[in-house]
Amino acid sequence: MTTATLQEQLFRLPDLGEGLAEAEIIEWKVAVGDTVTIDQIVVEVETAKAAVEVPVPYAGTVLRLHAEAGTALAVGEPLITVGAPASGGVAASEGAGRVGGAVGSGGGPRPGAPGAGTADGTSGTAPGGPVSVDAAAERYREEEQAGSGNVLIGYGTGHGPATSRRRRRRAAAVAPGEATGGASTSSTGAAAADAEAQIGAGTPAHDGHPAPAPAPAPAGPSHAPRVISPLVRRMARDHGVDLAGLAPSGPAGVVLRRDVEQAIALAPQAATGPGVTADATAQQAPAPEAPRSPDGPERIPLRGIRGAIANKLSRSRTEIPDATTWVDVDATGLLQAKKALEAAEPGRRIGLLALLARICVAGLSRYPELNSTVDTERREIVRFSEVHLGFAAQTERGLVVPVVRDAQHMTTVQLAAELTRLTDLARNGSLPPDRLTGGTFTLNNYGVFGVDGSTPIINHPEAALLGAGRIVDKPWVVDGALAVRKVMQLSLSFDHRVCDGGVAGGFLRYVADCVERPVILLADI
Repeated sequence: MTTATLQEQLFRLPDLGEGLAEAEIIEWKVAVGDTVTIDQIVVEVETAKAAVEVPVPYAGTVLRLHAEAGTALAVGEPLITVGAPASGGVAASEGAGRVGGAVGSGGGPRPGAPGAGTADGTSGTAPGGPVSVDAAAERYREEEQAGSGNVLIGYGTGHGPATSRRRRRRAAAVAPGEATGGASTSSTGAAAADAEAQIGAGTPAHDGHPAPAPAPAPAGPSHAPRVISPLVRRMARDHGVDLAGLAPSGPAGVVLRRDVEQAIALAPQAATGPGVTADATAQQAPAPEAPRSPDGPERIPLRGIRGAIANKLSRSRTEIPDATTWVDVDATGLLQAKKALEAAEPGRRIGLLALLARICVAGLSRYPELNSTVDTERREIVRFSEVHLGFAAQTERGLVVPVVRDAQHMTTVQLAAELTRLTDLARNGSLPPDRLTGGTFTLNNYGVFGVDGSTPIINHPEAALLGAGRIVDKPWVVDGALAVRKVMQLSLSFDHRVCDGGVAGGFLRYVADCVERPVILLADI
């Protein structure tokens, strides 16, 4: 057992990527006095794009939570302060105290130098020795480039500018005289030992000589595994894998993605196992209700996704001179084609949205004017060769528009699978932010709400949006005789700056013809 003072380590709200400047705190996963480990989830926040879990890059005791649930914080504002033990009450140097900072940023001591620390709380190794955690983080950086997930930009495996910005803020936060002393803790378990080794190793004493590193504490019965990647953590939680029970294959005891994938393959029933933690249950907790005034109306702040929707739609109405045209169509032939495709592809669900998406992609190849945007500053129309197809998805947090990248290269079956995958991710709140931006055309199937038509608002900065109403039985003239057919209404809102009504009408008529006679699509294959 060792006695140590607490060195304050301030963690600010990190850059969450995609140009997001702020986030609202949904739920704290820890409280003041709790002990946290490196890379532990401490808070769930909501940005204008999605809900994101934020891990802390420090190990120690929670000293302060700088904002309450429901508070909006700007990137760089104080989020949480963690107190880590420092041997003999001597404050750690900035380089040694940068626990969990951007790996390989170049701002701290070089690996292998006396007092050099690494992101998981262990000391670096000299050249020729075992692989350091910097190397492990670098391998992780390469591995996670191939995956997707709400990986926090500027945290752990940050790159370039985001790393340097976080380093400057941290330098300002750990100014001389900020460290607190006098408190004593007992270092038990490997997590506490790692924190002491990181903060105390190579710290200059008052006489100018390096203070001796504390003796390693005995390992406890269990400790939190080292997991650098939020993607790996999310994968483990979604499949019920207990990270503490895995044998890490990465350097310095880091759990890699392949470790989790192997556990999933060996234990397909693990979804109900011990890996389902309280965090997963806590995610289902309802958001706090807005305060009510007993004598007045309820006031709900426009923040998070709701605020982002309000801003985007207001900007669309302000900047885009839109017009809407619509047509009723006989969808009987499309529904028959849907049944035929599902019979030809057993086990694969091909929904109406996938068929409409396939038709829209073909229509945009004929009318590329609608697959564009307007650069208002340069007064130019920017026409895209790729079709990044957005589609409206209703979630508990509000309306979001996931984007199918390069839809022009996908088959109908591939489109159906991707639409299903992105819809599931959007509804469980795990859609990566980069999948909510960059669309060039949007499809909105509001018929699922039981309505016939609409004048949809264009998803700024796009130039057009196709809306589809419900399908109902109506009398329809077929070959000169009345018949009951499956009828739906299609509506097209378009930016009148990019084209005239002839182009918009031509696109809508082509889509309607394909709905009525899907065989027309063969001409574009």
